[in-house]
Amino acid sequence: MAEWEGKSRGTVSGYKIFIFLIKHAGINVAYSLLVFVSLYYFLFSPHQTVAIYRYFRNRRKNGILGSVIDTYRNYFVFGQTIIDKIAITAGLEHKYTYEFDGIDHIRQLAKDNSAGILISAHVGNFEVSQYFMGEFDKQIHLVTTDEEQRAIKSYLANIMAKPKTSFIVVRDDLSHVFEINQVINEKGMICFTGDRFVEGSKTMMANFIGQSARFPAGPFLISSRLSTPVLFVYVMRERRRHYHLYARIADFKHRDAQSLLHAYTQSMEHMLTKYPRQWFNYYDFWKA
Repeated sequence: MAEWEGKSRGTVSGYKIFIFLIKHAGINVAYSLLVFVSLYYFLFSPHQTVAIYRYFRNRRKNGILGSVIDTYRNYFVFGQTIIDKIAITAGLEHKYTYEFDGIDHIRQLAKDNSAGILISAHVGNFEVSQYFMGEFDKQIHLVTTDEEQRAIKSYLANIMAKPKTSFIVVRDDLSHVFEINQVINEKGMICFTGDRFVEGSKTMMANFIGQSARFPAGPFLISSRLSTPVLFVYVMRERRRHYHLYARIADFKHRDAQSLLHAYTQSMEHMLTKYPRQWFNYYDFWKA
């Protein structure tokens, strides 16, 4: 049965090719190639395709044909988010529009003389948010479990004029815990993705879209014990290169990680009801 193994597809060379294409042929030309790229992954990535199909069929309760079509469209939208991230990183942020919903909560975190915790997910395109947060002095430190993507993220950060995000990679030797504590002690901003874990790590169970699923324990154990604000933050893609940022204050009982996880799953369910095709976990998330 498929499970996530701690890395995603994609190479630095692939990103360089797309950057060249976007700069010399335009964003829309890059989008047009996704018709074929999406079909390739749809046909030749069976484990990922089956996982997303089951999401639409079993969780979203689509019909068989509708689930097949939405699976292909999910690949296409995911490709668009990657192209958008590359384009914005390469200096084409003026080609996009952005809508802030709850940005005052993030603004307050940046002003407060305390650390701030953001919890996001592999939905939408959270990473592009950094290019629209120029007004904030605090840097966002994104905790990631994806070793392979670290090289890509480092490359994208290197071509930015003023990178607003650094990356803390979860490691077996737990050195990332010290990095997280350092950021918190320095009153910085930490962003966790609360929906993905490496097999063998500590997890928690919660009901999510009608079925029990496992979530990484770390983000919720750490965040629930700190006396610092916690926000759920998502950046969702809409039509005509428009991005909508949502920031919501997490309502949970202090030092109760399960309460925070419940609030998180409720928040994610709300986002996915509105944006069902922007679920980008390509493995069997609800594995027994």
